[in-house]
Amino acid sequence: MHEEISEISPLLPAHLQNRVQPFTNVSVIEKEGGSLIQFDLLSRLMKDRIVFIGEQVSDPLANYVIAQMLYLQMQDPNKDINVYINSPGGSVTAGLAIYDTMQFVTCDVNTYCMGMAASMGAVLLCAGTKGKRYALPNSHVMIHQVSGGAQGTASDVERTVEFMYSLKKRLNTILSHHTGQPIEKIEIDADRDNYMPAEVAQEYGLIDKVLESTRDASNGEDKK
Repeated sequence: MHEEISEISPLLPAHLQNRVQPFTNVSVIEKEGGSLIQFDLLSRLMKDRIVFIGEQVSDPLANYVIAQMLYLQMQDPNKDINVYINSPGGSVTAGLAIYDTMQFVTCDVNTYCMGMAASMGAVLLCAGTKGKRYALPNSHVMIHQVSGGAQGTASDVERTVEFMYSLKKRLNTILSHHTGQPIEKIEIDADRDNYMPAEVAQEYGLIDKVLESTRDASNGEDKK
């Protein structure tokens, strides 16, 4: 006799399901209380308090990640959240929304760079809880200044440029705060694309440790 499989609806919003391939098409089946339950992979990861940022940072992705973190905070405000990052960066305002949520929740937020954490991805990586920011051996981190464009009237362009300068100052301040580097050094180092291998990122203060395996992390040490 075959056991019936109950399917759990994906937690990923419909408008994001084509943007996070192939994860939303992968299902896992587990046995719970005598029943077989089917999860999409990202939902199953969230059961273990894992949030994955594996694409360009955008408003829809930010809203989803924020919702995940708020839900996990509601579940247990003293248990760590693990954020895995492999992202080229993206929208600064969307990234800052994720950043603010990371600082807002009472849970420790462990961050892991897998592959690349560039631009806004680097900001989110270094914004994890001090002592719990990690990178895998062959990953890279890249910081640079804000980029963008403007069109419209001269006044519109001027206001956009002013806004971009304010974002640049804000990001440099955040990087300085979390790395311990002087703001003047951040301004110089982030003036152009600045790629760092994991070991250099550790020396710079963007991460705390290069991991060879999950056993090297302190993600089991939840906040007391």
